[in-house]
Amino acid sequence: MSWLDTYSKSGKQFSLGTISVSTEPEINLIPFIDVLLVVLIFLMISTTFTRYQELAITLPTASGNETQAESKQVHIAVSRDGRFAINGKLTDPSQLSNVLIQLSTEANKQANNNLQINIDADAKAPHQSVMTALEAARDADLSNIVFSSQTKK
Repeated sequence: MSWLDTYSKSGKQFSLGTISVSTEPEINLIPFIDVLLVVLIFLMISTTFTRYQELAITLPTASGNETQAESKQVHIAVSRDGRFAINGKLTDPSQLSNVLIQLSTEANKQANNNLQINIDADAKAPHQSVMTALEAARDADLSNIVFSSQTKK
């Protein structure tokens, strides 16, 4: 009995060709790992490590009462339609600088150099009107300017 006889008795047919066996697809991970290592090395080399330094400051302490120089306040109100009022009196925009100069000279005569300009502008007031009030304060050589606001309730 030959091997041919035993093979044919097993019920399978004999063929001289190759037997096609379905193989599972295989992913080769070695090139993928190589690429990742190259990218990792590139990032490590190109990254700069900087250390941000901060100043350690210990603020001094003081005991005593707060003293604040008494300052005269001038309120400039800017309405929603662009009208001006200085300390509650309506003022023409062209006369705004002149009125502030007069108030500044009066404050200098009284030896009260701390004249504070408080601009109370409406939320819907034109930006140009607020800029006009700022320019008038600059023309009167006043630099202590405060903008009023309200907190949300």
